Amino acid sequence: MSQSDEFAFSRTLVTLFRNIIYKETNRECWNVIETKAHKIEDYVGKMGLTLIVDEMDGYAYLKQRNFGEDEESIPRLIPRQPLSYELSLLLMILRKQLMENDKATGDTRFVLTRQQIIDRMKPLLRETTNEVKLIESITRNIDRAANMGFLTRLRGSEDSFEVMRIIRGFINAENLEELNKRISEYQRYSEESAKDFEDGSHKSL
Repeated sequence: MSQSDEFAFSRTLVTLFRNIIYKETNRECWNVIETKAHKIEDYVGKMGLTLIVDEMDGYAYLKQRNFGEDEESIPRLIPRQPLSYELSLLLMILRKQLMENDKATGDTRFVLTRQQIIDRMKPLLRETTNEVKLIESITRNIDRAANMGFLTRLRGSEDSFEVMRIIRGFINAENLEELNKRISEYQRYSEESAKDFEDGSHKSL
């Protein structure tokens, strides 16, 4: 490779180690991935990593390889990021909304405002009298999802986000089924609580 090709290859590797590469926003690195995928795989494979490329949705990232019981493993280069319950719930909601949008409109981009995300999260979280604290908690998780690459702020707006399609690779059908079950349980609980409250109010009269 020429010196410029070597530089482009090195820059692509560094970018992969730091974050997700999207075809739409980083054409230079994407071109390197398309033409030098095998070389990248050989390089990162020595460190226990695997290159994941989704051609259809246009993204690529590095994933820690899982070693078998009979294999000698090496230390993890990419640390695990444990997800809180609220952040997991947020990601599942975003995945479900993206899927529903795909079915309804077929648009390649799906954008939500911060308030729309908050409105979708609030009914599924524990009831609290401190509305401000609840919204602050949801907002922190929105920012975490953005930092992880699942949401991207629209240029010129701090409160509008595009839901990135890489979320489809992290949240599977089983996760969505779990979310639907939880939503149903919550709705049933809310209806029973409301009925108990009405019965109690009636008896106190």
